[in-house]
Formats: sequence, structure tokens, C-alpha cells
Amino acid sequence: MKKQKYNIKIKDLSFSERPREKLIKSGPDNLKNYELLAIVLTTGSRNEEVMTMASRLIKDYGEKSLIKEKNAKSLSTNFNLPINKACQLIACLEIGKRFFKRDTYEKISFRCAKDVFAYLKNMSELKKEQLRGLYLNSQFQLIYEEIISIGTLDKNLLHPREIFKPAIFHSASAVIIAHNHPSGNVKASQDDLKITKKLIEVSKLLNIDLLDHIIIGDNQYNSLIKS
Repeated sequence: MKKQKYNIKIKDLSFSERPREKLIKSGPDNLKNYELLAIVLTTGSRNEEVMTMASRLIKDYGEKSLIKEKNAKSLSTNFNLPINKACQLIACLEIGKRFFKRDTYEKISFRCAKDVFAYLKNMSELKKEQLRGLYLNSQFQLIYEEIISIGTLDKNLLHPREIFKPAIFHSASAVIIAHNHPSGNVKASQDDLKITKKLIEVSKLLNIDLLDHIIIGDNQYNSLIKS
């Protein structure tokens, strides 16, 4: 699928094409995701107009990642977003989830690396490296998911507590971690292998299984823990 590229400035649009006016005239179903996001953000910053900001956020962060984000400071820092805009976005996403709450993890389970790749395949489109944690019950069903870090994995910066703290909090029996390589190459680096080895050791001490560490690239994946 060809990726969409948005670089639209609100001053370039006619009055009727602006997202708020389109919403009033035609309803939300006729707006693209970045247009809806621009309405939430209301205005841009001194250096970036709101339409450009909204499209950049979706392109760089990924829609699936964005909807799970809860940390306004992290969103602001990692994506060059004013803190007030980050708070607006987090609040909007949270209230949407509360109003229309449902068990989004119902019946999602993982039996092999291929299942994980199918679930997280969109990570291959992200421009920044992300580390995700999938937390499972004893039946290998997903009970919680978290974006653990954004940016290049570094064995000196990534501590096992960042991986296993959510597992303990949510009483998970097993964990799967996955990260993307924006280059598309899924070959494991030495840091990837060292981090995985360290996490396996910690998982044994905690009696929480680390089922897999998967690298996701351009329509491919690499499982670092062979069962």
C-alpha cells in the first residue's frame, strides 16, 4: 500500500476545505484522520501550522501507537509538540476510550511469532524505533500493551524494570517484546542480542516468561527467542 504523505498548511486551504468547516458542513465521517486531529489541536505552534503538525504526528508516530499514548511529556519531547498540545491530545484520546470503553484485547492471543507480527505489522511504517511490550495471561491472551520506549535501543539505557514493571502490575504470566528497525533490515544488532539475553535471565528470576523478542522491518520479522 502506498503511504500517504501530507504536508498541508491551513492557509493554503479555502474556507470550505478547512477541517472545522468541513465537519460542520459534512459531518466527521467525511474528514480524514489528520483533519480530525487538527480540530483537536485547534492551532499550531509558532513554527508549524496545525495541519502540518497533525499530519506529521500521524505519519511519524503511527495511528495505532498514538491511540495508546498516555504520557503527555513523552509525546511532547519525542515529537516536538508543545506540552499544551500534547495534553489536549492525550485528554481527547482518553475521554474517547472512556466513553466508548470496550475490551479491545478480547480474544487476542499469540501462539507464535507470526501472530505477533500480524498484530504489530504497522510498526514497520514508523519513522522512529519503538519498543512495545505485550503482556499475556496464562492462556497467552493479551491483557495489556504498552509502548515502553521510543528511540534506538541501548543496553545501557533500557533497564529490565521498564519491561517487567507492567507485567507485575497487570499480573501477567508472560511477556512478548517487539521493536522496529526503520531501515527495514531485521538483522539483530549486538545490543539487541545482549538486551534479550539479560531479559531472559530476569524473566526466570521473576517467574514471568519472556516468550519472544521480535524485530519488525519492511514486511518481515525476526524472532530472537527460538522456541
